Amino acid sequence: MRDEVPWLDDQESLAWRGWIDAASVILRLIEQDLKAESGMTFDDYEVLVELSESTNRRMRLADLADAVVHSPSRLSQRVDRMAEKGLVRRERDDDDRRGIWAVLTDEGLAILEAAAPAHVVSVRRHLIDRLDRDSIGQLAEILPKLVSDVRNEAPNEG
Repeated sequence: MRDEVPWLDDQESLAWRGWIDAASVILRLIEQDLKAESGMTFDDYEVLVELSESTNRRMRLADLADAVVHSPSRLSQRVDRMAEKGLVRRERDDDDRRGIWAVLTDEGLAILEAAAPAHVVSVRRHLIDRLDRDSIGQLAEILPKLVSDVRNEAPNEG
């Protein structure tokens, strides 16, 4: 069995470990900055961004869970906590009574807009400004394709 495994070569291993380390460290630093500046978690910020960019600032919970890569139950709990803070609200789908919408409130939009400048500064400091334009271009080409490919084969979490 061990001989049948396509083990990673040195370069593949460096790429894999580098991906894990970079993503973990950079996201942790960005979240620390976000919490210090706005008191918000990265997960909350990501939900607010998705809702702010959607039509009428609303998304069905199932679609939002897919967009932020959370299980529906985890997202539902997050939306409940955010609703308690007045950042979002839940609405029943008039066309499908089983469906629930997450809707960005005016207060949630204001908090997002207040947090965004410091968040962008943090993203620049911890990632963008550390790379040259060619590297940014490579990431911009590779990562969306990778995410799309992986999402197409990922099982739907329930």
